[in-house]
Amino acid sequence: MDISALFSIPNLFTALRIFATPFILRALAEGHFILGGWLVGIAAFTDLLDGAVARRFGGETKFGQYLDPIADKILLSAVYIGLGLGGAIPIWLLFVIFGRDLWILALSGVALLTTKYRELQPSNWGKASTYAQVMVAVGVLAGNGYQDNDLLVVCRGLYWLITFLAAMSAGDYTWRGVRWWIQDRRQHN
Repeated sequence: MDISALFSIPNLFTALRIFATPFILRALAEGHFILGGWLVGIAAFTDLLDGAVARRFGGETKFGQYLDPIADKILLSAVYIGLGLGGAIPIWLLFVIFGRDLWILALSGVALLTTKYRELQPSNWGKASTYAQVMVAVGVLAGNGYQDNDLLVVCRGLYWLITFLAAMSAGDYTWRGVRWWIQDRRQHN
C-alpha cells in the first residue's frame, strides 16, 4: 500500500472525525448537549468534506473506503454512549443499538471464517436503521440542549422505530448470511 494514501486530505478529515469522538462522548456524558451537538455537527461536516474532496480531486483510496464507515460507526456509537451516560436516552435503547451491531459483527465474522464471500454490503434495512439512529440522536441533542420537551416526546416515540428497524435489519442480515452460507456449501459439495 502506498503510504501517501494514508495521509490524503480526505483520510485526514476522516481521522479528524475519529479524533473528535472522545470529546463528543465526554461532552454528552457530562450533559453538555449544546457543546456536544456542535461537536457532532463539526464531525458530520468532516464526513461531507472527506467524500467531496475525494471525489472532486481524485483522492479516493482503498484505505479511505474502509476507514470512512468505521469512523462513522465510531462517531454514532460515541454519540449514543454519551447520550446514555448523560441520561438523555434510556439504557435499554443502547442495548438495542449495540445488540444489533454486535449481532451483525458476529455474523460477519462467521461469514468470513466459513465462506469465501467477501462482499459485505449494507442492506436497505441497515441503512434505514442507521438513518433513524442519526435523526433521533440529532433530535435528542437539540431537545436536551434547548430544553424542547415537545421534540423529546417525539424522539421517545421514535425509540420504537429504532427498535423495529434494528430488529428488521438484524433479521435481514441473518437471512442474507444463511443464504450465502447455503450457497457456499452447495458450491463446495
